[in-house]
Amino acid sequence: MATEKKRTIGYLCPSCRKKVIRNRSAFALAASGAVVSCECGKSSLTIDAEEKGFRLSVPCGVCGGEHSAAVDAARLLEGQGIGLACPQTKQLCCFIGEDWEVEREMERLSLAADKETNRGADGELFVDSLIMHEVLSELKEIAAREHGISCTCGSEKYTMEVRPTYVDLICADCGARLRIDAATDEDLDRLCCNWTLKIKGK
Repeated sequence: MATEKKRTIGYLCPSCRKKVIRNRSAFALAASGAVVSCECGKSSLTIDAEEKGFRLSVPCGVCGGEHSAAVDAARLLEGQGIGLACPQTKQLCCFIGEDWEVEREMERLSLAADKETNRGADGELFVDSLIMHEVLSELKEIAAREHGISCTCGSEKYTMEVRPTYVDLICADCGARLRIDAATDEDLDRLCCNWTLKIKGK
């Protein structure tokens, strides 16, 4: 017996900030659309079936508003998936498709939404405050080692620029830069593999 085809629907609740991910059968979607609600009861994504496709109304966990879009039936019901972007931030605010694809996109969306609440000392937004804190702590440990942070020009003097998703180490003598990504667990793992860091001088 053939397994009933499912589509996974995901969005980020603008009220409680939790990822909302639900499965619906493709048959039910094609027949009558769907309503997917957050457990907090304060947001719902609606999919209304129309003559040639669907009308989506999506709560936006990035800007806090609600967005609407017309979607072709084949794109919503087939393939890996389809996403709707927030017109203000250009960030994806919902995704409908295969399980793994929705999970991945919702994780990215969750990181993007964190920009609204996590701010750096200079007023810029961090994608992930915890990862940035860990990266800066690790850089401090590396710098404390002998020749921990140096430049191929021979200098061991440097400055740092901290941005939302990375840290730039800048040689104080030649101005060369070494970019350290600081947005994901993988970025932190990559940095922790280094006993020392060397800036490529000009």
